[in-house]
Amino acid sequence: MTIPWKRSPETEQAGGDGELNLIPRWSIVLAVAVFLGTQYLFHGFMPHSKQAMLPMRIMMSYSTGTAFASYMLLIGYVSRDVKRRNMSAGLWVLLVILMPGGIGAVVYFLLRHPILSRCPNCTTELAADFHFCPQCQFQMAPVCGKCFRSVQITDVYCVQCGHDLAQDHAPARLQAYRD
Repeated sequence: MTIPWKRSPETEQAGGDGELNLIPRWSIVLAVAVFLGTQYLFHGFMPHSKQAMLPMRIMMSYSTGTAFASYMLLIGYVSRDVKRRNMSAGLWVLLVILMPGGIGAVVYFLLRHPILSRCPNCTTELAADFHFCPQCQFQMAPVCGKCFRSVQITDVYCVQCGHDLAQDHAPARLQAYRD
């Protein structure tokens, strides 16, 4: 795992921690500030003289600080993810901020658009479940030549109709290496 503040271009392109790289630096700084502010609120601004309550106070301050800091990170994630999915950034970030109790985030995750990929041949934007490009007929994923359903790249026969996939003459990039 990469440390968020020590990102390199190679790490971002590799995609290992791709979802975590979507959290912007301003959101990380804001989350740390909110966490530290919550600790100050519990221990500096509202001190308590009873020593018996100290463990409960520490637990509550850490729990509250972690919850608020996580919410700041969530807002940062949504602010970048909406741009990646070609959605209205201002509307969704405002919705996540204003709807109470994280309901806005739940609504966002339920209604967000799928990530579109590009056809390597003509650069048309495609949904992830497309097998062929609608503009240039470039084959994006392996399919059965008889029933045209999706198959795994390592399948020898179609799991739906039993067709021998070796007879389809699929492009070499969509064939697994076989002995």
